[in-house]
This record gives sequence, C-alpha cells and structure tokens, in this order.
Amino acid sequence: MAFRRRNKSYPFFSQEFLIQNHADIVFSLVIFILIGLMFEATAKTAILFIQPQYNISTLTPDGEVSLYHYGWKDCATVLFYLFITIILHAVVQEYILDKVNRRLHLSKSKNTKFNESGQLCVFYLVSSFWSLYILATEGYLLHPSSLWENYPHSHLRFQVKFFYLTQLAYWFHALPELYFQKVRKEEIPRQLKYIGLYLSHILAAYLLNAFLFFQNCVCAFIYVNCCSYRFDMWSVGFVLTRMVILTVMFLAVGFGLARSENQMLDWEMGNFNTLSIRLLVLLLVCSTQSWLLWKFFRFQLRRTREYRLEQARKRAAAKQQTPRAPKRDSGIHTHTHT
Repeated sequence: MAFRRRNKSYPFFSQEFLIQNHADIVFSLVIFILIGLMFEATAKTAILFIQPQYNISTLTPDGEVSLYHYGWKDCATVLFYLFITIILHAVVQEYILDKVNRRLHLSKSKNTKFNESGQLCVFYLVSSFWSLYILATEGYLLHPSSLWENYPHSHLRFQVKFFYLTQLAYWFHALPELYFQKVRKEEIPRQLKYIGLYLSHILAAYLLNAFLFFQNCVCAFIYVNCCSYRFDMWSVGFVLTRMVILTVMFLAVGFGLARSENQMLDWEMGNFNTLSIRLLVLLLVCSTQSWLLWKFFRFQLRRTREYRLEQARKRAAAKQQTPRAPKRDSGIHTHTHT
C-alpha cells in the first residue's frame, strides 16, 4: 500500500528511505498488531493496544453501562492510534492536499503553510463535530450545570474516553511528523510550542474531566479560513471564543465547583476540587488565553503595518509611472533690448 509517489529509490534503512516510506512502515505495524487478535496467545496483548482499558460495568435505570477511568495502559492505546493518525495524515496529504497544491502552483513557503493549515483544518473539523455530538448525547448542551454537578466524574463513557485518547494520539503524532515532513529548523520551535500547549491542555482536561468543544470549534473555523486566506472572518470568532472559554471556566470552576460540598483532595476517587487546585487551573487558563490574545493582537498589528507599507509602495510606484504633462506655451514672448 503506497502513499507517496516514488520518483527515486533509496538504500534500505537510510534516512530518506524512512521518510519516504514511513506511512507504509507504520501501516505494517498496524497490520502486525491486528494479526495478533487472531491468536489466543497474543490476543490479550493486541486488545491492550486497540481497545480502551480500565472499564467497569455499573447498573443504571437504563440497564448495564460500561464506564472507564484512566491509567498507564492508556499509553499503549494512544500509541496504536498514533500509528493510525500517521497513516491518515499521509492519506490526506497524498490524495487531497497534494492535488490542490498542484492546481494552485504555490511557492515553497506558501505550500508548507497550506499543508500545515490543511491538516489542522481536517483534524479540527472532525474534532468539532465529534465533540458536539458528545456534548449533545451526554446532556452538556441542555444542562451545562452537569459539568460541575455530582463531582468528581471519576468514570467516563466509552465515547468520551476514546475521544480523549484520539486527541492525545493526534498531538503526539505531530512530533515525529516534524521529522517526516522535513520541517525547517526555524519553524520547529514554533510548532513545538503549540504542540506542547495542546498536549498539556488535553492531558489536564482528561485527568480533570473537562471538555475541549469550544477550543476545537474555534480552531476549525480558524484553519478553514486560513486555507482560503479569509483572515477577517475568523478574527471576531477568535476573540469571542477566548471570552466564551474564560466565561465557562469561571462559571464551572470558580462558582460551580466552589459551591460543591466535597472539597477534599482524593487521588483514588479522582477528586481535585480544592481551593488551591481551582486557583491553579484558573490561573493557567487565564494566562494561556491572555497569551493567545496577545499573540493574536500582535499578529493583527503586524498585518496592518505590512498592509500600510504595501499600499504606500504601490502609491509611490504609481506616481513614478505616471507621465508628466508637458508645459503649455502661453504665446507671450519677452524681448530684452540692450
């Protein structure tokens, strides 16, 4: 199963061979794990990679329901879906983005930005619809107070836990993709910064049972418009979403959890509802959102400055190209007599 056009063959186990065939190699690893399901001796180990672990069955008025909590075995599941994400990344690049690039005839720098925005656009669109579906089915949309009522929510439904694991898998897969996509050295610190930011937020949300819907929605909107070069449309949405995230966090953490009766730290029950942890969470969220807004306003000011300079250059060039009108002879001659 080939994902890339091979214009040149490279020696086995060389750097270029690994970069060119990384999707095929990862695909072989996925098939190897799936084959493990066919044999009784390896089935338990293979399931550890494929299926979320730490499930318990509880009786509810609707019947028996399986709930999940987190643990170290989740690392194996994240690793397997990291492999799946690398394969999907190659599919999107080969069969969608590369075809669009050939039609647009973009420069090398714009081509790199377009590929990055295109991959993130697909990811955020899928994540937004998926998280919206979970919010609707879990009742968070109609009853927002359920975010902090009956805390701690120490157990998750299958779709919620699987959502978090795939989110973690995507952002962990972004690290080896820096090598596979031959990202320039000057671009690596910027990408590592936002990869680390997303990973820290997703891990905190997973461990503290928060949710990522608003973040996914705004990022999907941003990268759809980045791909179409319509920056003005998402500017207002970006700022408003920062405000919505801050409002929800203050409502849930600052007021909802503060009124909860259970405010004791309990690692076994997953209860982190203490004053110090609430203040730490609010501080981290506020500082992160403030930093994002600061970066956003700096970006807008730089764009405005560049636009004004470009307009000034165009006006100067237009003045130089405009031919001067010849002076008209008034017909009056002055004679000087000596």
